Amino acid sequence: MSSAQERADGETAPAEVRERHAELCQEIDDHSYRYYMGRPIISDAEYDELMAELERIEERHPSLVTQDSPTQKVGAEISVEFATVEHLERMQSLDNSFDIEELTAWARRAENETEIDAYLCELKIDGLAVDLVYENGRLTRAATRGDGRVGEDITLNVRTIDSVPEQLDHSVRAVPELLEVRGEVYLPWDAFEEMNTRLADEGKQPFANPRNGAAGSLRQKDPRIAATRPLAMLVHGVGACEGASFTHQSHAYESLRDWGLPVSDLYRVVRTIDEVRGYVDYYHEHRHDPGYEIDGVVVKVDDISIQRRLGSTSRAPRWAIAYKYPPQEVTTTLVDIRVNVGRTGRVTPYGVMEPVRVAGSEVEFATLHNANEVRRKGVLIGDAVVVRKAGDVIPEILGPVPDRRDGGEREFVMPTHCPECGTELGRQREADVDLRCPNSRSCPAQLRERLFHVASRKAFDIEALGYVAATALTQPLEPAKPPLRDEGDLFHLTVDQLLPIKSLVLDPDTSEPKTDPDTGEPKVVSFFANQQGEPKKTVWTLFEQLEEAKNKPLWRVLVALSIRHVGPAVAEDLARHFRSLDHIAEADEEELASVDGVGPTVARSIVEWFQVDWHREIVRKWREAGVRMAEEGAGGPRPLEGVTVVVTGSLTEYSRDSAKEEIAERGGRVTGSVSKKTSFVVAGDNPGSKYDKAAELGVPILDEAGFGVLLGQGPDAAIERRVNG
Repeated sequence: MSSAQERADGETAPAEVRERHAELCQEIDDHSYRYYMGRPIISDAEYDELMAELERIEERHPSLVTQDSPTQKVGAEISVEFATVEHLERMQSLDNSFDIEELTAWARRAENETEIDAYLCELKIDGLAVDLVYENGRLTRAATRGDGRVGEDITLNVRTIDSVPEQLDHSVRAVPELLEVRGEVYLPWDAFEEMNTRLADEGKQPFANPRNGAAGSLRQKDPRIAATRPLAMLVHGVGACEGASFTHQSHAYESLRDWGLPVSDLYRVVRTIDEVRGYVDYYHEHRHDPGYEIDGVVVKVDDISIQRRLGSTSRAPRWAIAYKYPPQEVTTTLVDIRVNVGRTGRVTPYGVMEPVRVAGSEVEFATLHNANEVRRKGVLIGDAVVVRKAGDVIPEILGPVPDRRDGGEREFVMPTHCPECGTELGRQREADVDLRCPNSRSCPAQLRERLFHVASRKAFDIEALGYVAATALTQPLEPAKPPLRDEGDLFHLTVDQLLPIKSLVLDPDTSEPKTDPDTGEPKVVSFFANQQGEPKKTVWTLFEQLEEAKNKPLWRVLVALSIRHVGPAVAEDLARHFRSLDHIAEADEEELASVDGVGPTVARSIVEWFQVDWHREIVRKWREAGVRMAEEGAGGPRPLEGVTVVVTGSLTEYSRDSAKEEIAERGGRVTGSVSKKTSFVVAGDNPGSKYDKAAELGVPILDEAGFGVLLGQGPDAAIERRVNG
């Protein structure tokens, strides 16, 4: 930049600012290169923070902006491991927005410059950007994005990807003489897990996430290795093209699909920025539906003539922007690995980490599943690790960042005895990978977890019996004694048993005692009595909800019993078929396994559960307390026998659970996905993709009024009330 331009800034940047600017440029360039090579040592969110800091400095001090600044460049420098090729047209990056206000401001700027009639919204896949060149319909070259002008030749590796055609299809429309397309190579989540398992079995370091796996696979020198990696690709742009023209981005996508190129079915063309926000919000909630990793949404002006009018900066188009969701992957330090004991006795390792914000909340603990998984992931105590949070579940450690090791890390050793009751750990069956505490009835950890499960929404749904209450009922401090020997005693509790109890407060994710923020001492509560020693309001609420729980449907009773492998779906199948708990207990393995949705493994688990004396004692105690042990009207009419229903969207008169129970009580079956075998789809407000799938397959769709007809008058009458066809 010239001295005249520098003077126009009003000042020369202070020395400390220039020094920080230089540090950021070097650091970002280093991280860009590591990311490009598939070996990053920081998360995307941390990279974005560094780039945002650099942009703020350059905005305040334009004299620091040079062509070498990371804000002016695309991608990373090229490695010497592959031959370099020049792209026919420059591959650009995208500007990012991190909240709706920034996205709206981008749209406003574009609309102020020209009239925009439509936007195209598509998912931003977290993979590796690739450029393909077809000449007369034949794939002649594939390259990485590189610095946007020059990339690395990876043609042989890309040819191993099943979804990338070697020859374009000309049966629908003529193939152009020259076609350059851009897309993203990625690993679907299921394929990524399978690949990592195979790598671990071969004694190789697994990849920390799908993006690293895709990059590492494409950069294999031997295409035979790349061919063993389950890579996929989706195309999302056109570069140079001779022999075809497009008026809109969506028109280009239709042509690409006709030529046999892989184009996502999930993009949408919308008219207003409000509709863009709706698309963004939908996939924020359904981020894991596509089956591959996404980190946001890309919004493009659909009209290509308007794209040209809006133009580009040195690194990004002005007609497109990426909306980035809050990061679900971050990097932090694994301070320790400990274990907790679940309701079935399974002993599960979990990571204790330096607290870090991920997906909008601060996390300190993350699951590691079992000792084999710790070995498979290759994590050591003291490692920098990649942590992922999906939905509302406890975060998961994906893997280590080996390049950040300093030699001070150590291996995790699985304990040989239960940390809560001291019993020697073992495997329930020889083939099991999980260690379990065999002290099922008396281990306080297992009883606490089972009791918490009994009260869960999927079982009896007793809101007043949370984790603190479950701890108090099973692990009170001296001199009080636990009022429950097992969960069979739950419905026989008395107020006098509850009032003396004081208990530690445990973290539900880790079973670690919580501490008082003022004293640093373990937190102790008197959960059931107030300061005067009288019952709290929560005591009466608990007893009211226990009475309500006695009348829950049979499938909830089955879930509450904590029979291994029997979750809500299996429990509903069993309740629908047998209609009473006595019939289930009397059935043999063959009869149980013949039930749709059960199978031999679950059948054996059910038979083994009922063979245990104290398990049968739980059933006896619940029966004596008045818990319902059979479906209402068992042996009566079942008007929805053989009918399969999918419920989607929000209903006014029914919750999702109550709608399912109404169907199940009439002999119907509720599933989560739409297929040709689905009898009806019940669609409330905002039904989403299941509505579209039902319409595509011709499955009858019912609104809420039609659902009432189905319940009251049966499937024949409901067909007349379908809202499609």
